[in-house]
Amino acid sequence: MKAIKILLVDDDLRNSMLLKRFIEAEGYEVIYANNGMVGLEMYREIRPDLILLDINMPELDGFEMARIIRQNDKRVIIFFLTDRTDKVDRLHGFSLKGNDYIPKPFYPEELMARINERFGSMTVNQDVEYHLGNTIFRPNLSSLTYEGETHSLSVRQTEILQILAENIGNLVERDVILDKIWGDISYSNSLALNVQITYLRRLLPDPALTITSIKKKGYILSVT
Repeated sequence: MKAIKILLVDDDLRNSMLLKRFIEAEGYEVIYANNGMVGLEMYREIRPDLILLDINMPELDGFEMARIIRQNDKRVIIFFLTDRTDKVDRLHGFSLKGNDYIPKPFYPEELMARINERFGSMTVNQDVEYHLGNTIFRPNLSSLTYEGETHSLSVRQTEILQILAENIGNLVERDVILDKIWGDISYSNSLALNVQITYLRRLLPDPALTITSIKKKGYILSVT
């Protein structure tokens, strides 16, 4: 079984070592870097699955490190861990294609829940993939690959697309998706599903793939 590699980049040595041990106890491999420049070197060397990235660091801050990485790598998952909680900072983090933005201080258990939600299934099976038209969808990696280019999906997008892929060509009722993913069929969750479907359509450039909405019923993923 391949260990999931996590790169932790933070100049707070004491708390980072505590967090490193906590994550390793869950079965993940954690590599530590104490600033952005070292972190960038380690990223290029080990090619991690996830980067836990502080923002305020000497030599190279987390935003700049993420910007450099995202120039050529849309696959790696990036979680910003930071005490910079202003709206403008959060929006900037997501504009750099960060996958999550976790304000400090946080409970390690909360972080682990997010990591396990993203990677938990990978420790069971590394080989799950769907061939949809000319697109390869790997739910365990939360990734779509089309014409040699790979894009990362959020947890929700991955879960929705996997349900549709398992029922390709068939109608999947909205309530089934809402119940499986959100746990209830409330109006707010229904709106969230609409938003995620919109994002998924944008992330599927393959002209052979279509997500069709059936009004008040559900969705069909089709391959032509």
